[in-house]
Amino acid sequence: MASHGTNSIIWRFVLAIVIVALFTPNLSSAEQSKIDGLKMNVIDRCWRPNPEWRRNRPQLATCSVGYAGKMTNNIGKNLIHYEVTDPSDDPINPRPGTLRYGASVIQDKVWITFQRDMHIRLERPLLISSFTTIDGRGVNVNIADNACLMIFKATNVIIHSIRIHHCKPQAPGMVMGPNGKVIPLGQVDGDAIRLVTASKIWIDHNTLYDCQDGLLDVTRGSTDVTISNNWFRAQDKVMLLGHDDGYVRDRNMKATVVYNHFGPNCNQRMPRIRHGYAHVANNLYLGWVQYAIGGSMEPSLKSEANLFIAPTTGSKEVTWRKDGHKNGDRWEFHSVRDAFENGASFAVTKGGRVPKPDYSEEQSFKVVDAKSVRSLTRSSGALRCT
Repeated sequence: MASHGTNSIIWRFVLAIVIVALFTPNLSSAEQSKIDGLKMNVIDRCWRPNPEWRRNRPQLATCSVGYAGKMTNNIGKNLIHYEVTDPSDDPINPRPGTLRYGASVIQDKVWITFQRDMHIRLERPLLISSFTTIDGRGVNVNIADNACLMIFKATNVIIHSIRIHHCKPQAPGMVMGPNGKVIPLGQVDGDAIRLVTASKIWIDHNTLYDCQDGLLDVTRGSTDVTISNNWFRAQDKVMLLGHDDGYVRDRNMKATVVYNHFGPNCNQRMPRIRHGYAHVANNLYLGWVQYAIGGSMEPSLKSEANLFIAPTTGSKEVTWRKDGHKNGDRWEFHSVRDAFENGASFAVTKGGRVPKPDYSEEQSFKVVDAKSVRSLTRSSGALRCT
């Protein structure tokens, strides 16, 4: 009888679950998005819960944080919506419908989207004009297997949801410039994205890997850059902030590196900083070989609430300093609320002040506890939105 009573209770419990399942209404996609959005970082929470994001793509420009500030100069009156329909490339006479025509020829505010999934093999580096947004959301866009992207003497540029990989060095040659005119371009090393004398740049939700030089270089006086939600993997030299030791103009460089996923199989430069200042916050570091964060020429760094997971073997130290024993007193490398796993360690500057980002109101954001980094970065990289 006891067994029969137990079975009766179990069946009533099962029946109750079935009734609840049958008569509880399914959440709409909008409601589900709002629930999911509670776990998102501040950038994604700004636009991803909106089920009508396709109809309001320029909303994205209001979502950036960090030194790029809000990208509202990229939207508003006279915005041109341009759709890439042709994956081919002519570096000197770009055809309408190609990516180069939208990014280099059009000189007004332009919001570039893609008609369908595309694999674009650029014949020469793509020089992106000011006030250009490249928005790959909703499709799978690969720029790969030859030349890649350059932001050269341009401002107010957004690159979002693109997969950029297997970029190769390029010999000098002629190419359509960011001013819509054909110009000579010197040797290019083979980076996924290179900034040269660029400002107010937002690079968000891209997947970058396996390029012959680096994945992202911010050089020659570039500043006011936000690098967020990207997935960097399978690369020796990942990210360079500052051109070279002798380029003193990079002392004015300011970059925000936030919500990115570094690894697996990254060696060094996540980032390497020369001269300037970087606020590196809420990133996930899935191992390294030589080091994660390094620098030279008296750079300043605030590493805040990142999660550093050291490699199983090899260097457990996060940082590297060129000639650190000579210039150590002039370095400002600070770790604030970082989390360390698998034996990771961070050699901080002794006795120095912790440099603050000094963000304006539109640049500022709350850096959350490092315990949340795994969830904040779980959708890093190019998105396949539905």
